[in-house]
Amino acid sequence: MQYFTWFIAAATLAKLNPGRYVYTIRMLSSSVPPSISRYTFSSRRRWLWVLLLTALLHLLLFVWGNHQFKVAAPVNRPERLVMAQIMPLPPVEKPVLLPQAPKPKPDAQARPKATQKPRAAPTPAVEVPDTPIRETVTPLDDNGPAGPAATGPATDTAETGAATTPTTTPAAQANATPPAGKHYQTNPPPSAELKYDVEALQKGQNYHGSGKITWQTDGGNYTINGEAGALFITVLDFKSEGEINDFGVAPVTYTQKRFRKPATQTIFHRERNAIVFSSSTNSYPRSGGEQDRASVVWQLASIGRGDSTQFSPGAVIDLFVAGPLDAETWRMQVIGQEKITVGGDDLDTWHVIRVPQAGSHEQRLDIWLAPQQQWYPVKLRFTETDGDYLDMSLSKMKRLTTAAAN
Repeated sequence: MQYFTWFIAAATLAKLNPGRYVYTIRMLSSSVPPSISRYTFSSRRRWLWVLLLTALLHLLLFVWGNHQFKVAAPVNRPERLVMAQIMPLPPVEKPVLLPQAPKPKPDAQARPKATQKPRAAPTPAVEVPDTPIRETVTPLDDNGPAGPAATGPATDTAETGAATTPTTTPAAQANATPPAGKHYQTNPPPSAELKYDVEALQKGQNYHGSGKITWQTDGGNYTINGEAGALFITVLDFKSEGEINDFGVAPVTYTQKRFRKPATQTIFHRERNAIVFSSSTNSYPRSGGEQDRASVVWQLASIGRGDSTQFSPGAVIDLFVAGPLDAETWRMQVIGQEKITVGGDDLDTWHVIRVPQAGSHEQRLDIWLAPQQQWYPVKLRFTETDGDYLDMSLSKMKRLTTAAAN
């Protein structure tokens, strides 16, 4: 109504004063001034840019934090399907235990008994016959006297032989040289320090950690130091020392320490030609080519470098391996060549497995050896009978000089 009144007033003035004045009527809104409208539009646009900038900053911060802290996301790794033809293999050779020291004790007790009988034997009555009854015992002179006389020495000889036989048998077994082990053409790899990413499954719980194996050799001797841990806990710590001879890697001592368990030591005696254990009374003959649980991996690498023809799908390499308490023949079977990804690199490897015998509580061992990397073990996997496992994948490798190895 107010705008209409202004319009009528302006029209009246135009009629009264034509051609003299120009009247301009500006219609303004009484509720929202133009300045406020322009401010509201520009303010909304400014807030829109602020919101977009904030969202962009949050996105950049999220990406930076993900790369900075390397948050491990759960990964469901599909199981690899490996097609292998199972061929019947000859049975694994059973180990032979050396005789124990307490066994000869019964033999020592049997010897005095055998020597006492001749001393306690009475003089035959025939040698001092009684004259009044001489003719009455004449028919017995040929049979009676001969019986005791012949029986005594025969009995003594049989008893002496029986006592002597078990005495010489254990001694012969202990002193006899065991059959020589199988020779392989070997060439140990150069010294190196291998670091691994560790993934473990124990009682349904997943753990992640790191591990390291240091292989050091000067061509005549070697040392292996290894450890694996998760969550700041060392799960396994081991060390193997020995020499390099015609058989390849030849251990002298092997020490192993597991979490919450005492350390054990296995000794390969050169003088006694025997393998003994600090935590067991078992003893095995040493003939050459025997390995411990750390050196067996590097013996396989040495065989691969020395004679790669030993590695073919389905091939079998039998090695006598001593652990912390016992020893047995490990049948290492070559599954075939596989391409795996470790440390961000794709490597061609030979997959070798050790499957325990039926009914055994020993763990299964999977080894991946990389010929392009001096046959180093780029991946190891230890699997228990209950399904728990320890997986070690190579993350970094550093070559060591001979001086560093010593």
